[in-house]
Amino acid sequence: MAVTAAMVKELREKTGAGMMDCKKALTEVDGDMEKAIDLLREKGIAKAAKKADRVAAEGLTVVKAEGNKAVIVEVNSETDFVAKNENFQKLVQELADHVLTQTPASVEEAMGQPFKGEGQTVQEYINASIAKIGEKISLRRFEVVEKTDADVFGEYLHMGGRIGVLSVVGDSTDADLAKDISMHVAAINPTYVSRDEVSQEEVNREREVLKQQALNEGKPENIVEKMVEGRLSKYFEQVCLLDQPFVKDGDQKVGKYVQNKNASVKSFIRYEVGEGMEKREDNFAEEVMSQVKK
Repeated sequence: MAVTAAMVKELREKTGAGMMDCKKALTEVDGDMEKAIDLLREKGIAKAAKKADRVAAEGLTVVKAEGNKAVIVEVNSETDFVAKNENFQKLVQELADHVLTQTPASVEEAMGQPFKGEGQTVQEYINASIAKIGEKISLRRFEVVEKTDADVFGEYLHMGGRIGVLSVVGDSTDADLAKDISMHVAAINPTYVSRDEVSQEEVNREREVLKQQALNEGKPENIVEKMVEGRLSKYFEQVCLLDQPFVKDGDQKVGKYVQNKNASVKSFIRYEVGEGMEKREDNFAEEVMSQVKK
């Protein structure tokens, strides 16, 4: 029996399996829909669909560089146990390699791209991994960064990939300096490189808040403005990398430290696993047992 596109679509909707997996299953059972469903279930591929509504807020970040191009990627799992699983870690590395070489513009584009010439898409490969590992897995985000020959990438992973940072340090070939900058970003979590990146609207809003705070404290109006500017400098220390005391030398600001090395910080990207996501609250003992059973 000839396998049609409509049959593949129907099987995919019923099982959540990848298109190529559905086509292979239908071909193997001569187009019998029920047998194809059973076959996918037996292989564990149909499980992926049942896990689609779960929250995956654990996982890993990874940073990879090759030549003048680098990528930072976050891949999520449901539990920290799976994040430590060798198969999951291998998947994360493979996805980072794919993004680095294929440079998709978005996660959606990446999901539809052919994966490693294996006759399946990235999405289908992830689905197969879900069936093997037993948890929802998702490629959450990534960013590809390019530099010039005069710049150097700074790569840093904290807690085995719980936090990942990719920075670009300009006018330098000092990889240790770039790594130190990324380590600082991981620890202190600035929002901007320098004050120039902070919008005037944000500065004005912060200035107004600080002014009202000073007035509410009963400070005389003639000294409020000076107080506000002093407190605004503290605000810049909180959000701007170059204004922050350097984690490896608290007596120097990052900006001065980098300047003394005749370098500059061009950019940084910091990913922390699960940030901004609603994490499920599992019973720890139940989570352990669920992994033991798998």
